[in-house]
Amino acid sequence: MANELVELETAGWHALSTGPAAATAFYARVLAREPVVMLTNGLRITDRQQIIDSMGGPPWSAFEIIDPLENYLGNDVGVLTYKVRADREGIPYTALPSSVYAKEDGEWKLALHQHTPY
Repeated sequence: MANELVELETAGWHALSTGPAAATAFYARVLAREPVVMLTNGLRITDRQQIIDSMGGPPWSAFEIIDPLENYLGNDVGVLTYKVRADREGIPYTALPSSVYAKEDGEWKLALHQHTPY
């Protein structure tokens, strides 16, 4: 199981850096049936389609995942925490993201994603 969640999260950032079509397609495939996303501006989204649509914004021009740590709460639930530095349209962004993945039909799905500013 080691690094599965880091690889999945990195793939998500790559999709978000490619463009809206790649990002929405990736998250349509990876999001859990009942996901929750909590962002640094106090926004909490629980509607799956709204989350997918929100991923279709301007792409990130750069990102760096720093010090990722995977913890597993059993065979079907994993938590990934890390620092991220990213840039979008010349504006730097830093956060401490947490992602909870749960297996649905044998595949990891993103159930909870939260960004804490730092």
